[in-house]
Amino acid sequence: MTINNRFQTLLPILSPLIAIISALLVGAGLILLAGANPIVAYTALFQESLTTYFGFGNTLTKMTPLLFTSLGVLVALRGGQFNIGGEGQIYLGALGSSLIGLYIQGIPAFIHIPLALFGGFIFGAAWGFIPGYLKAIKGVNEVITTLLLNYIAMNLISYLVQNPLKAPNAPSPYSPLIAKTAQLPIILPGSLAHAGILLALITAGILWVLLVRSPLGYQINTVGFNPIAARYAKISVEQTIMLVMSLAGGLAGLAGACEVMGLKYRLFAQVSPGYGFDAIAIALLTAGIAFFSRGSIWGVVLTSLFFASLRSGANIMQRSAGVPVTVVYAIQGFTVLFMAIALALEYKKQGIGNNNN
Repeated sequence: MTINNRFQTLLPILSPLIAIISALLVGAGLILLAGANPIVAYTALFQESLTTYFGFGNTLTKMTPLLFTSLGVLVALRGGQFNIGGEGQIYLGALGSSLIGLYIQGIPAFIHIPLALFGGFIFGAAWGFIPGYLKAIKGVNEVITTLLLNYIAMNLISYLVQNPLKAPNAPSPYSPLIAKTAQLPIILPGSLAHAGILLALITAGILWVLLVRSPLGYQINTVGFNPIAARYAKISVEQTIMLVMSLAGGLAGLAGACEVMGLKYRLFAQVSPGYGFDAIAIALLTAGIAFFSRGSIWGVVLTSLFFASLRSGANIMQRSAGVPVTVVYAIQGFTVLFMAIALALEYKKQGIGNNNN
């Protein structure tokens, strides 16, 4: 393998790394403007979220829904679709796993846990199928439908936990506890980290094989690159669109299922604090380079860890260094900005959009 080929192989991981480092440097400038020491602030942030036992467990807990949902956004992008409905799909996945955890009783955990996870996947996939069908068959823009379905899902869950699914005598809207046999085991005793992160990493590996090494992945990538060429190759563009949107919804549904089964053990009105929207940024950080290289799944894993560590350590940074939590959101935004710049440079290098080509 030549040096150039090795660089192209590492590009999906190097690009988000460079974007992250650049964003941290700009963030250091913002911290200085706030009158704090960037070294102290970043030490507090990352030491808490990555090197302490409980903090790292909290980071893994937040990484789980981010990774599942960003993988869903990414697989949709590979198929040429822009799924911004991850937030609603998380809510539906949480509902599916909650129903199985609440109303199916008396079965062992090795059956109950997979069944509840499957319920979350199916409910999320069904929510993703709706915009996929409308796009493929009716030509309705998936950005509009996925956005609107977010609000429908959130209000649906809010209604359910305030009415038919509300726990008896509950002081606020939430469901009863799911069965213990439907709860994911804790992998770091004394912390919040549960087996959902292991499932998310395994899913990332499976998805990499699917997209990179399988005929189905070739079909998805072909439709994403050029639907006209895909039709010429006898690939059903409509079926592929519905497939990737359903798969995207199912992956986000697993994020919601893990939130219920591994963290909260019941259905709340506010299942997600915005993981579905963060996942869009995470996927976009590596999706652009994915059009020129096939290893972006692992870039998503890395960036999910980064975003999760920011969420996990933000409050500690504020208390220890006096830096506002909003700086964390600025760092996230700059990360996306620098990745977009890298993508624009890659497009220019490839000659995309050059009228002379």
